[in-house]
Amino acid sequence: MTAVARVRPPDPVTRTAPSLRVVVVNGSPSEPSKTMGLVDVVLGTLKGMLPIEVSRVDVYRLGAGFTGAIERDDVTPDVEDSLRRAENADLLIAAAPVFRGTYPGMFKHFFDLVDQYALANKPVLLAATGGGDHHALVLEHAMRPLFAFFQALTVPVAFFASAGDFDGTTLLNPRVYGRIEVGLTDVVDLLRARATGGEATLRTGG
Repeated sequence: MTAVARVRPPDPVTRTAPSLRVVVVNGSPSEPSKTMGLVDVVLGTLKGMLPIEVSRVDVYRLGAGFTGAIERDDVTPDVEDSLRRAENADLLIAAAPVFRGTYPGMFKHFFDLVDQYALANKPVLLAATGGGDHHALVLEHAMRPLFAFFQALTVPVAFFASAGDFDGTTLLNPRVYGRIEVGLTDVVDLLRARATGGEATLRTGG
């Protein structure tokens, strides 16, 4: 009797979800900073919802090739790389502290060098820190109009934390954590679609 060889079925193919390329543009001159303390919580929460790859641009550490540039052609290759990373992100997180009622000049200078149409329809998540809750107005009255100029898709949720929400640069206030969790849940379908090259609508509700 001839033995029949058993054919082993092929192993199932494991499909890995594509990672969302997140670029943080950090407008704080301090290291460490409350601004990045807030952003770190946002990134940690987002990482629990979908795969992400994160890179960071610290505008105050880009050097003379950035601060001395008037036009895009003036920047050094490393600054050009930072600009291109921001322009090619799946999600841009624009984060800044509030100084004298608005974002710092170096933060604005970075976006002065970004191509005018590079952020069109790109999801941009806004984050800011300030001395008190009244500084939260910077999100709607300064930062959102800046990205409206670029025709960016600034997501409806934005995150703010005041000095009293931190111990040093560590965010402690559970209410801010809760706002971040709820806010990201409302937009995660949109962000996931960006990672896969598809389209999605924003969830409504809290």
